[in-house]
Amino acid sequence: MLQGGHRVIAVSRSPLDIPDSELLKTHLYEPESSGIELDLPGRLDGLVYFPGTITLKPIGRLTEDDFLHDYRVNVLGAVRVIQQALPSLKKSNDGSIVLFSSVAATVGLGFHASISAAKGGVEGLGRSLAAELAPGIRVNMIAPSLTDTPLASSLLLTEERRGAAAGRHPLKKIGEASDVALLVCFLLSEKAQFMSGQVLRPDGGLSSVRVF
Repeated sequence: MLQGGHRVIAVSRSPLDIPDSELLKTHLYEPESSGIELDLPGRLDGLVYFPGTITLKPIGRLTEDDFLHDYRVNVLGAVRVIQQALPSLKKSNDGSIVLFSSVAATVGLGFHASISAAKGGVEGLGRSLAAELAPGIRVNMIAPSLTDTPLASSLLLTEERRGAAAGRHPLKKIGEASDVALLVCFLLSEKAQFMSGQVLRPDGGLSSVRVF
């Protein structure tokens, strides 16, 4: 977005090094943060909410706190940000919201019960808002598979793990952050002005393709 000449305001749970952007550091998903007010501009053309979690445990070891944590980060955090950004988004001629789901919301994956439930909530939220906010604001979602980012680093520590993860995908590779970033830019742009309530799936074919 910066390369395209756009102004970017980043709100992060941790320090970021993004040249030529404005940075607001806060913890939007924590229960005690419900009163935080963001200092946003009068008009926003786009909003992207993409904090995530990877809580992988057998169902017998998942606690209620695990489920609540994933729900707070993925769903309630998105709700809080959208509620605060809505007045500014409504002043845009073509407002766009992009939320992040996961391939696990569609494909049954073992040990993903908590994150699958939370990301299923994200997709339900996104579709509902796409209806409620039309026609002035579009709402779409991106549901990637395993992507090579710091969040997933623990799953890709060795070449053996990377190879096994890649092998589970029909395209036999792991997603790159740049693949997803291009989709974000597309959904925020006027090129996607006839799309709302959709889920785009950069998942290496995992959710829809079987190779024998």
